[in-house]
Amino acid sequence: MKVVPIPQLSDNYAYLIVDPATKDAAIVDCAEPAPILDTVAREGVHLISILPTHHHYDHVGGNEELLASLPDLVVYGYDDRVPGITTRVHEGDSIKIGNLAAQVIFIPAHTTGHIAYYFEKEQAVFTGDTLFAGGCGRLFEGDAAMMIQSLGKLRDLPAATKVYFGHEYTESNLDFALTLEPHNRALREKRQWAADQIAHGSYTTPTTIASEQETNPFFRWQSAELRQTLAHQFPGLAMEDVAVFAKTRELKDNF
Repeated sequence: MKVVPIPQLSDNYAYLIVDPATKDAAIVDCAEPAPILDTVAREGVHLISILPTHHHYDHVGGNEELLASLPDLVVYGYDDRVPGITTRVHEGDSIKIGNLAAQVIFIPAHTTGHIAYYFEKEQAVFTGDTLFAGGCGRLFEGDAAMMIQSLGKLRDLPAATKVYFGHEYTESNLDFALTLEPHNRALREKRQWAADQIAHGSYTTPTTIASEQETNPFFRWQSAELRQTLAHQFPGLAMEDVAVFAKTRELKDNF
């Protein structure tokens, strides 16, 4: 499997997924079709489908224009709010791209129809706005309990799994994480790495499940240091998972 990140809008990522054996390809999250069509032409592949993670405009706003250029594309989605949807999918469904197979993982909370695409054999997952490097999506259509359950599905994937996320928020996310776990060495090192990547015009995608387990406060609601920081700032906070996660998300919303 070849994955080509395609910057979209101000800080979004689309991803071109290519099966090298067949040259079939799919695009994850289309906001702007022109850069996608340029990449498809440059790579010399046959685009067969769109894999939206959720219905927000900055992830699907280019669907209809892309379909105008390539009307035979299959558009997958859990949510009828996805423009141009042709094929509804649910938890556990399989999607083929040439010889590649992706499993649909239902991960609501950012939206009620959010999904991820997990390529088990290739150890890669496309998480949209549910999981970022060092962060998670805002709880627009769900709550903390729902997001913990969704993130738990991702946190339990094999540690080596590459995570391709929807926005370049990594530096800011890790700055926030350091306010909760300032003594986390892996976190400090990743923050420096992210700064170096951005300074050199490179991407911070993909991350890995292992890296997120070490550095992402929204995977680390059970961290002793994170809980000590919250307990110091909010003495009345109940030290149970949902309350800790909810407070962490509230703090990030105002960071």
